[in-house]
Amino acid sequence: MIILVAGGTGRLGSLVVHRLAARGHRVRVLTRDPASAAATGLAAERVQTVTGDVRDATSLQPAADGVDLVISAVHGLTGPGRVTPASVDRDGIINLVDAARAAGAEFVLVSAIGTTANHPIGLFRMKAVAEHYLHTSGVPWTIVRSTAFAELYLDLLAQSAGRSGRPVIFGRGDNPINFVATDDVAALIELAALDASTRGQLFEIGGPRNLTFVELTKILGNRIGDNAVRARHVPRLVVRALAATGHLCPTAPARLAELALYMDTADMTFDSSPLHDRYPQLPATNVAEVLRGVPPEMWTPIPMRRWPA
Repeated sequence: MIILVAGGTGRLGSLVVHRLAARGHRVRVLTRDPASAAATGLAAERVQTVTGDVRDATSLQPAADGVDLVISAVHGLTGPGRVTPASVDRDGIINLVDAARAAGAEFVLVSAIGTTANHPIGLFRMKAVAEHYLHTSGVPWTIVRSTAFAELYLDLLAQSAGRSGRPVIFGRGDNPINFVATDDVAALIELAALDASTRGQLFEIGGPRNLTFVELTKILGNRIGDNAVRARHVPRLVVRALAATGHLCPTAPARLAELALYMDTADMTFDSSPLHDRYPQLPATNVAEVLRGVPPEMWTPIPMRRWPA
C-alpha cells in the first residue's frame, strides 16, 4: 500500500508516518519544504517526501498519483499570512479530497471533536465544511476526531513560563478540558488507515481524564520536581478584547485568543470509553505518563535547575 500523508512533518503526522512505515507500507509525506522534512528524521526507508501544498490544487495531483490512501493531518489555526482555517482546513482539504478522488484513493481525515457548521470558532466551522465535502465526494472515507493534544498545551505552558518559571494561563484555567496524548490519536489513525471496515465511519478519541489548566500546571510542576510552580493568569476581559480584534483584522493571535476564551468557558469534557470498549488495544495515556515519556531538555523554557537529577 502507498499512503500519502499531508501534515506528515507535524507532531501528529510524523508519528503516523513512522507507525505506517514500521508496518511495511510505503509512505509519501506531502511538504512545502523537503529539506525541513528530512531534518525531522522522516527521510528513511519506505518514506518519501513530495513537494506540494494543500492550498495549491495543481501541486496535489502528482503527489497523489498512484497512492491507495490519503491521510490529512493539516490545520491552519496558527499559520502566518494566507495559512488560515479557511485556506487549509476548508479549501485545502477540499483540494486534497479532489486529488484522492482523481487517484482512486481512500481518505482518512483528522478533525476535531465538537466540529459543527454553526460552531462559534471558525476553525471548527471550516472543518465541518471539509467533513461534509468528504461525505458527499464519493471517496471512501474515515474521519478521526480528537480532543486537545496534551503535548501541545504542555509545550505552551512550558514556553510561556520563560525566566519566571510561571506558566501563563489565558483566563481562569478552572474549566475541565479533555486532553489526549498525540500518540494515542496516531494509533487510532493507523487503525483507521489499515482497517477497511472503518470506511464510512466517524471515530472520536480523547484522553482518560478531564483536567483544568490549573491542574495541568500542577502536573507539569510535579514532573519537574517543583510543586510550588504557580501560573500567571491573563484576565478573561483581556483575552476577550484580543479575540475581538479578529473581527477587524483576522490574525493567528486573534484566532488563538478566541480559542483560549472558548476553552476557558465552554464544555470541553469528553468520555472516550466507548471507543476503548470497542478497540481495547488502543492506548489510553494519561498526562502524567505523557510527561514521563518526554526528556527534561524538552522543557527548557522552565529553568533546568528545577528538574530532578
